[in-house]
Amino acid sequence: MRIIPAIDIIDGKCVRLTKGDYTTQKTYRDNPLDVAREFEDHGIRYLHLVDLDGARSQHIVNHHVLKQITSGTSLQVDFGGGMKSDEDVQIAFDNGAAQITAGSVAQQQPELFLQWLDRYGAEKIILGADSHHRMIATLGWQKQSEEDVVDFIAAYEQKGIRYVICTDIAKDGMLQGPSDELYREIISRSRIRLIASGGITSIADLQQLQAIGCEGAIIGKAIYEGHIRLHDLQTFISIGS
Repeated sequence: MRIIPAIDIIDGKCVRLTKGDYTTQKTYRDNPLDVAREFEDHGIRYLHLVDLDGARSQHIVNHHVLKQITSGTSLQVDFGGGMKSDEDVQIAFDNGAAQITAGSVAQQQPELFLQWLDRYGAEKIILGADSHHRMIATLGWQKQSEEDVVDFIAAYEQKGIRYVICTDIAKDGMLQGPSDELYREIISRSRIRLIASGGITSIADLQQLQAIGCEGAIIGKAIYEGHIRLHDLQTFISIGS
């Protein structure tokens, strides 16, 4: 299972939110590149970079941070937040993203999302499947649809998607453990490469996600708050390599 730390960006700084609520913003570091280099120094190979300004503005904003990290490290970065147009996606790839994650477009403009999937391929496009009480949420988690997350993923698997990041918003930033049962259900109904996100708090959580069959796990607040130390991830990192 791949270990994928997260860096969320507001005003060029490394922050975290709780349940996607911008009023809960906590700034951890002023320089995201320094954080990325620390991850790399501990053997991390992957990074989940989220442009929270972009998610709120509905267009890419912090592409300069993406460029700094991809130029200053060897991390493979998946980039999300504000992916609403062909131009946004091209900017992300031009600034070094290995993959992009899109959720709102996939729910609201499926034809455009499928064009990206066709143009760039299933190894480059990640489906963002973020949900609250199982219903897909979009626009930086500010809007909730009536579409079930498991059905949403299954439908896109039939259309060629391979990678999915699934976040249970109720778990995000709460440090109370991930949505194991939801991930079990998704994996039982599909063959996608599922990346779990939200609520991961301990090494035991990671071991459980690995046992369930998740392809990757995104860790955010647990690292910044010291619940998971980078050197404790060495076993997973060596296996995931």
